[in-house]
Amino acid sequence: MAMTDPKQLLTSVFEAAVAAADPELTIRRHLPAKPKGRTIVIGAGKGSAQMAAAFEKAWDGPLEGVVVTRYGFAAPCERIRIVEASHPVPDANGLEAAKLLLQTISGLTEDDLVVALISGGGSALLPSPAGNLTLADEIAVNEALLASGAPISAMNTIRKHISGIKGGRLAAAAHPARVVSLVVSDIPGDNPALVASGPTVPDEASRADALRLIETYRIALPANVMAHINSAAADAPQPTDPRFARNEVHVIASAAVSLDAAAEAARMQGVETVILSDAIEGEAREVGGVHAAIAREVATRNRPFNKPVLILSGGETTVTLRAKGKGGRNSEFLLAFAIGIDGLQGIDALAADTDGIDGSEDNAGAFADGSTVSRMHAVSVDAKAMLAGNNAWTAFNSVGDLFVPGPTGTNVNDLRAILIR
Repeated sequence: MAMTDPKQLLTSVFEAAVAAADPELTIRRHLPAKPKGRTIVIGAGKGSAQMAAAFEKAWDGPLEGVVVTRYGFAAPCERIRIVEASHPVPDANGLEAAKLLLQTISGLTEDDLVVALISGGGSALLPSPAGNLTLADEIAVNEALLASGAPISAMNTIRKHISGIKGGRLAAAAHPARVVSLVVSDIPGDNPALVASGPTVPDEASRADALRLIETYRIALPANVMAHINSAAADAPQPTDPRFARNEVHVIASAAVSLDAAAEAARMQGVETVILSDAIEGEAREVGGVHAAIAREVATRNRPFNKPVLILSGGETTVTLRAKGKGGRNSEFLLAFAIGIDGLQGIDALAADTDGIDGSEDNAGAFADGSTVSRMHAVSVDAKAMLAGNNAWTAFNSVGDLFVPGPTGTNVNDLRAILIR
């Protein structure tokens, strides 16, 4: 291992995690039975275009459809239309895409098949304001949720109660056609009903649950949004609804599988590896501090793991916005981690989003080691001030440690890899 460049090792581990969620592999294993009637493909998420391209290659028969993905995440398709829209805050293109998806599945029969390709990011990409709500209302809700620090499961429970397409409503609109959902999970615990707020997968969460979460996380929403959630019009269909009786749901890729692949890639290079969890949630800077404490313990006391070792974890942290700096949850996690291991030699880390984008910039995350904070200081950047200002992107950019692999075509949440030599 002494001959292994730490950044190369960490990058190879990230690449192995992404490869394990490659749509061309995962979709081929989960192809549904062919219908007597039409095959319609719909989808939403940051990995939906690549999923659509993979489905086209694997499907031996006629098909048509439309999927929506984030700007810049499109992939070439011949029979499935790719629409791009805004993420993480919805826009008018997303609103039109949601209408188009609903139009595409209207008027189907029980002989038809709808294949739904769902991945993380679909919540923002499919705005469909319910009742008298507007796109501006849905944008306000998304901005409030993103700033709240609430976990993704809570955000999506709230989102589905202001939507005309989430919470199983898209699948209900396709009835009586059979709907088969192929889901790439970015949700800790892999509940498919929470991925992209479950447009084709209902769950039991009620508007009472949504109201409780709004109170718990002190989320300030517009008065007309609150009025809607307090009304029966916000009720989402339940899993027992007969319109879902023939439908199927398959989680085809997840953080757990990708973490196993990452661990195996490291072991093949002679590095012993441990996985803490594939479902870690919480405030990014606090999770970063905990990971730093574990790394310090291993580095200085050789416990709870013997070094050399690679420590992996997955899940999705959150960021409570305190300022308007540039960053994302992975870079914020890593800046807190870097502060926590400042001055320690032999520790290298990568934190990155497996979809290739962390926050609003073009990086997936960043690298850090025991010299990160001092190198920032050398270029007049105060790491603690950057963390306080939610400005982790600027901090890592100042020392050239951003990780920019580009869009990966999948999304199985965050990967954190800590190498202790």
